[in-house]
Amino acid sequence: MEKVTAGIIEKDGKFLIAKRKTGKCIGAKWEFPGGKLEDGETLEECLKRELKEELNIDVEIKEFFDSSIFSCDGKEIELLAYRVLYLSGDLTLYDHDEVRWVNPSELMNYEFTLPDVPIVHKFIKLHL
Repeated sequence: MEKVTAGIIEKDGKFLIAKRKTGKCIGAKWEFPGGKLEDGETLEECLKRELKEELNIDVEIKEFFDSSIFSCDGKEIELLAYRVLYLSGDLTLYDHDEVRWVNPSELMNYEFTLPDVPIVHKFIKLHL
């Protein structure tokens, strides 16, 4: 099973969500950003690297939050979400069309990718 990380990135009480580019496997919907685990990496190293590559930000990986399993293009994938603290960097979009800093109460206003939906619901439950 392929593993993919996601960061629930916090800055000043708001959380970063990113809209995937059209054409990706589960594209054109919102997600907690992250990426695929490479050989020899820990999940935390993967998430830190992916956030730097995809958004040009430096972060501190906090605790594991939740996971979900989904299928995409015939592959079974596990999405593993971590709490993340934004440290620095100017957001630059490479793999996303748009990003927003939102309050937990605003998350339900966005259409998330199916793998992110259970993680978003759990997050909202804990923060409202």
